[in-house]
Amino acid sequence: MKEKTFTITDDTGVHARPATLLVNKAGQFESEVEMHYNGKTVNLKSIMGVMSLGVPKGAQIKITADGSDEEQALQGIEEVIKEHLGE
Repeated sequence: MKEKTFTITDDTGVHARPATLLVNKAGQFESEVEMHYNGKTVNLKSIMGVMSLGVPKGAQIKITADGSDEEQALQGIEEVIKEHLGE
């Protein structure tokens, strides 16, 4: 299992458009990909799960990937986050 922590810097937090980008990117991989925030864990391939977290600006989230392509999955998610949401 691989994991990485990110800080959300987008003024509106994880809202619908970037959440959709994250879900679409996670769906490209076989690995199980999850987002962890505020003691909750959701499947990053579920738009409803991601939106239910209500991640605001300034929040720290952890992304975990577990499976045969976990390294590529985490790298792909990192690219989406850095381009649209944070660091």
